[in-house]
Amino acid sequence: MAQLESKVHEVIVTTLDHKRSPHSAPMGISEVNGHFLIKPFKPSQTYDNLKQHRQCSISYTDDVRVFAGSLTGRREWPTQPCQHIEGQYLKQALAHTELEIIAFDDDDPRACFTGALVTDVNHASFRGFNRAQSAVIEAAVLVSRLTMLPVEKIQQEIAYLSIAIEKTAGPREREAWGWLMTKINEAGIELDNE
Repeated sequence: MAQLESKVHEVIVTTLDHKRSPHSAPMGISEVNGHFLIKPFKPSQTYDNLKQHRQCSISYTDDVRVFAGSLTGRREWPTQPCQHIEGQYLKQALAHTELEIIAFDDDDPRACFTGALVTDVNHASFRGFNRAQSAVIEAAVLVSRLTMLPVEKIQQEIAYLSIAIEKTAGPREREAWGWLMTKINEAGIELDNE
């Protein structure tokens, strides 16, 4: 039977390390035939944690600071215990999914962990992203690939995304955007919108 892959969704995956401490990381995940595909790069903490502890949570949040913060050294976001697995989810999650890993392909440069749904829990209504929130998520993806993309591509994308920040950002989005721009500057990439 052919696999039908859905679109990639930007979420926060929370795993547990060998001391059972939570580690949250932004990641694009997809659903295929009722299962969740988690594809962390190797090496990474998420990869190591999932190899050791075959459970995790997916948090759905509209606080884009979590995405930006995870890529700029701000990983200490409050978590709460999951309901049906040994794990944690983000305290500010609008909803979360608890998964049991049922299959693992150790491909390079990204492994693929297949997760089976244990439970879905809704905590609050999702009102949708404004343009600035979407811009922060797109900029976070760029920051996660600073060593893989041409400098010109990063400069062009940031110039375009900064328009949404200027027009629709609130305090949380501006804070997250600032963290990401600092990271880009630290990588030696000059931006026109400064």
